[in-house]
Amino acid sequence: MNLLDWLLEGSVTIGSSAILVREVVGNGFGIASAVGGMRRRVWAWPVGIAGNLVLFTVFVGGILDKPQVHDLWGQAGRQVFFLAVSVYGWHRWSQSRRVAVPVDEAAPSEAGTPADGGAILPRWAGPAGWAQLAVLAVVGTTVFSIVLDALGSWGPLPDAWILTGSILATYGMARGWIEFWLIWIAVDVVGVPLLLQAGYYPSAALYLLYGAFCVWGFRTWVQVRRAADRADHVDVHEEVAA
Repeated sequence: MNLLDWLLEGSVTIGSSAILVREVVGNGFGIASAVGGMRRRVWAWPVGIAGNLVLFTVFVGGILDKPQVHDLWGQAGRQVFFLAVSVYGWHRWSQSRRVAVPVDEAAPSEAGTPADGGAILPRWAGPAGWAQLAVLAVVGTTVFSIVLDALGSWGPLPDAWILTGSILATYGMARGWIEFWLIWIAVDVVGVPLLLQAGYYPSAALYLLYGAFCVWGFRTWVQVRRAADRADHVDVHEEVAA
């Protein structure tokens, strides 16, 4: 078996479970994308897209019969939605880099160029943003659960929340909303048990890793926001004194 065949068809056996090499590789792209997202680097988006393409083929294992028998259509479908939202995020962050305003010249609610070179300046979604996310969460989970149940997805309700929450978290990341990390944590809380029960062990392990990583990412983005707010506060005082 050559390298390409190994990547496409290879699997490793852990206990009594066969795990696709593609699942490990796809989740590796996911980890790299998460690191880039925390650092607010534009390259996080294309790396994440590559992982989405790989993982889509994994979560329709029942159709491909390699090797899982459960089709998680919500997990597979979210890879497709990720592609669309990630293209939006890639464009938004790239545009922010091209028209970036230095932090000391930007209003607190605007995107700027932090000192660490991040593509965007994190900001809170605020009441309006949270209202928007809450409505979309309820509507999306309800609609997707009906669709996934009709498609025969295994665990349609939790799968629907994972799909909805993942879309909202990715959208929040594209907007530069700090709260997107909290949405990811809520996705992980539901995703780990579902994936373990369905036999997707590398993805379940990744969700556990993501949970800890999201706490770190949330703290990092909050610190960047606070540093920008302190800089704005100092500038205001300097202008008043002048």
